[in-house]
Amino acid sequence: MNKQLLFVKRPVGEAGADTWNLVSNPIPEPKDGEILIKQHYISLDPAMRGWMNDARSYIEPMAIGSVMRAGSVGEVIQSNNHPKFKVGDFVSGSGGVQQYVTTDGKGYYPVDPKLAPLPTYIGTLGMPGMTAYFGILEVGKIKEGDVVLVSGAAGAVGSIVGQIAKIKGCTVVGIAGGPDKCKYIKNELGFDGSIDYKNENVRDRLKELCPKGIDVYFDNVGGEILDIALSRLRMHARIVICGAISQYNNKMAIKGPSNYLSLLVNRATMQGMVVFDWAKRYGEGAQQMGMWMAQGKLKSKEDVYEGIENFPQTYNRLFSGEKMGKLVLKVIED
Repeated sequence: MNKQLLFVKRPVGEAGADTWNLVSNPIPEPKDGEILIKQHYISLDPAMRGWMNDARSYIEPMAIGSVMRAGSVGEVIQSNNHPKFKVGDFVSGSGGVQQYVTTDGKGYYPVDPKLAPLPTYIGTLGMPGMTAYFGILEVGKIKEGDVVLVSGAAGAVGSIVGQIAKIKGCTVVGIAGGPDKCKYIKNELGFDGSIDYKNENVRDRLKELCPKGIDVYFDNVGGEILDIALSRLRMHARIVICGAISQYNNKMAIKGPSNYLSLLVNRATMQGMVVFDWAKRYGEGAQQMGMWMAQGKLKSKEDVYEGIENFPQTYNRLFSGEKMGKLVLKVIED
């Protein structure tokens, strides 16, 4: 049987357990030109909360009754005349929160478990890594000597953003929640400074760590921290809007920045980025980051939990902060 997590209720505010329903259905048979994938791991990402809303966005909202959308990685166990993938291949794509999926292969790409653990392909070498790579290099346009501020710095995207900025010769300050995460980004990832937004005054600490202001702010959280960052911009600064996790569960209107005129004064830019825009260049990003990993310049951390039935409480770790690095759920039973 194929255990599947169905999306059954649009949440208002935080997504509760009644947002989904776990069902078991027969394992599907691949049609002509399709493959059957035994999924090993699925990716949990803050963007999931936005996909649940019935609102216009960069991607269609999920339909009620559909399998919960998620990135995934697994093994091809059956092929019905598929032109590209064969039995035994490992692939990554968007298979959803289920143990088995059939597909024509569109949007899937091969991965090699001998080169990196499978969870890495939905982390550093997957969408979060691509988001970080193209977001900081192409949208943030970092250059050597820049002062870079990253929020959500211990998370899947932020931790990679900061490391890439260090590789490129920038001074990097990360904002994270709690002393353990702040120690992690400084001692293990090599950030130059850290700000514990749960226990420190972010505005005061930012002035202390970046006395001359910031050149690039990579924003994963939105809200008050975005507003504080706007007040510390240097001339021609760049702000990359990647996410706004502090606002996703709001029951009221999203809180916008009040310091936006800093963009005018400093001739700065604030640009949104969606990773799909760089889909044709994913191979380039994965090759470069894989090289940095092999050289020991880039560290990858996956926080792995088990059991498809544990999806709701694992998902909530995205917003409670009870995770480090990329949040991954193992859905197949050994």
